[in-house]
Amino acid sequence: MQDTLATLDTPAALISLRRMQHNIARMQARADALGVRLRPHVKTTKCAHVVAAQRDAGASGITVSTLKEAEQFFSQGVADILYAVGMAPHRLAHALALRQRGCALQILTDSVEGAQAIVDFGREHEHAFEVLVEIDTDGHRSGIEPEDERLLEVGRVLHEGGMRLAGVLTHAGSSYELNTPQAIADLAEQERAGCVRAAERLRSAGLPCPVVSVGSTPTALEARSLEGVTELRAGVYVFFDLVMRNVGVCSEEDIALSVLTTVIGHQADKGWAIVDAGWMAMSRDTGTARQQRDYGYGQVCTLDGQPLEGYLLSAANQEHGIVSHEGPVDTDIVSRFPMGTRLRIWPNHACATGAQFPEYHALAEDGSVQTWGRFHGW
Repeated sequence: MQDTLATLDTPAALISLRRMQHNIARMQARADALGVRLRPHVKTTKCAHVVAAQRDAGASGITVSTLKEAEQFFSQGVADILYAVGMAPHRLAHALALRQRGCALQILTDSVEGAQAIVDFGREHEHAFEVLVEIDTDGHRSGIEPEDERLLEVGRVLHEGGMRLAGVLTHAGSSYELNTPQAIADLAEQERAGCVRAAERLRSAGLPCPVVSVGSTPTALEARSLEGVTELRAGVYVFFDLVMRNVGVCSEEDIALSVLTTVIGHQADKGWAIVDAGWMAMSRDTGTARQQRDYGYGQVCTLDGQPLEGYLLSAANQEHGIVSHEGPVDTDIVSRFPMGTRLRIWPNHACATGAQFPEYHALAEDGSVQTWGRFHGW
């Protein structure tokens, strides 16, 4: 017998298929309009069914954050894979094994030391890795600034060491801290210009740089031009979440991931309904606390996905979540949410919430539910 929202065990991670498909089509249309290939970041979902939908819509290649993701997707027929995390020397053997099996795996570095480790390992094993250099265009995390002399040094170490200098990559992660279209568009241009400048410097020094890779979900959706860029990367757009809603690149109606939960008790005097979705289901991510609208651990919705204004998952223990009203204590909480009531909760951060579950339940418009596996690990 096929599960429905009334029969699924809780907590459960739900995907609205209609919203997911809309989000996929929207990002693909943006990439097409901007004249670049879309290489989605699959770390958000880690799910073959979702990635198949992205590829069916026109995506070309994928981006991963772990070599386990690369293994899993390569085993399912995806060969064009970018591992967009700085390559640790101890992982080079794993990367080599993938490439020797036919995976067109590209790897990443942002230091002379990292580049030299790749060269040394590649020479030892008579293999030329394809390597991108990470560029820092917003001071967010890692990478080499476009004008830094180390950029050319890293490029020379790789190229002269027999590796394939595949290009440059940047990620404007600070876009998550913005909340106006103009601010995001300005950062998107900064991201584009910085990465293109890095590519120009490498080429002027006689070094190859075929790939210019940029992207974050906000900058991808607000970029006005991607002149000089070859590919766009984004990930969380496939589900969106409350952080992205606060950034302003989606509406609540675009959020495709929710957690199905059941009311298991009350603290009537406090105005609490206790549910079985704690932080083990939602994650401990409270990213909206740093934004203009704080959703606690998530926005509470009805079983059919309609938001209940003012009701949040205000606190979370490991297996217990507390649903309460933002304003005055709800003295009718017991009658409003009787024992056994099923609710849905939109997450702050879809990547973190998805990571709590071994599977998704994909909800179609007719109410039918499919179970889709999701993988974990490194």
